[in-house]
Amino acid sequence: MRLNRGDPLSGIVPRIPSAGIRRIIGVDPGLAASGWGLVEFDTQRIRYIAHGCIETAADWPRGERLFWIYTRFREVLETYKPTESALETLYFARNVTSAIPVAEARGVLCMALAEQGLPIQECSPKGIKQAVIGRGVADKTQVQDMVRIILGLDAIPKPNHAADALAAAVWCAHRVLL
Repeated sequence: MRLNRGDPLSGIVPRIPSAGIRRIIGVDPGLAASGWGLVEFDTQRIRYIAHGCIETAADWPRGERLFWIYTRFREVLETYKPTESALETLYFARNVTSAIPVAEARGVLCMALAEQGLPIQECSPKGIKQAVIGRGVADKTQVQDMVRIILGLDAIPKPNHAADALAAAVWCAHRVLL
């Protein structure tokens, strides 16, 4: 598992959000890599908290991969204590067989969110682009660069799955403004 800032395994415990502040975890589900990103939003501004990616090896049995995603994601949730979540909807264009493992990963991520009592807001890739870029058509690089700008980061968050998860969190924050 790759983590940035406040690695839950390092013993650093981030502060719990104060009243009136929404702490949003965005999630980009995948079996090989599930990205997550946290922001705080207080109706005035969005502030970056952390991001990371839970990765699994292709040679692991599928059940072990799903269990790894579930347990590591629970650690992230318990460490950062988000108040809500934004989960990217399943999207597949041509390869239906790749959608099944992603759907399974999405299922264990949803289970972890529900276990914590977090409301799950589902967002489409087009909706995320609309919220972050201002239009529903954009390439990944444009979205990731705008996430960098919105959150005041020095560089585009890496890996890409984590940047996509941060974009989902930004979408969720913007929903109150739309």
